[in-house]
Amino acid sequence: MLTKEKKTSVISDFRMAETDTGSPEVQIAILTEQINELTEHLKIHRKDHSSRRGLLKMVGNRNSLLKYVKNTDIQRYRTIITRLGLRK
Repeated sequence: MLTKEKKTSVISDFRMAETDTGSPEVQIAILTEQINELTEHLKIHRKDHSSRRGLLKMVGNRNSLLKYVKNTDIQRYRTIITRLGLRK
């Protein structure tokens, strides 16, 4: 679970304008942070299947957002990928 401070810092890092909170870049960054935290949780609690299902849903949602950005603007997609360290 992301804390309010961590979420606001992620939003401020990835927003496009001053009042931007829902652009695909921000949504992808927030999902990536949540996925990273949940992955660490599942390393400790291996049998937590409900959290694993939530993780898979988040990964699918992030993948859909990445596909949308890739189809609309490939340069934005590449910058998001490099800034978040995805697609090694």
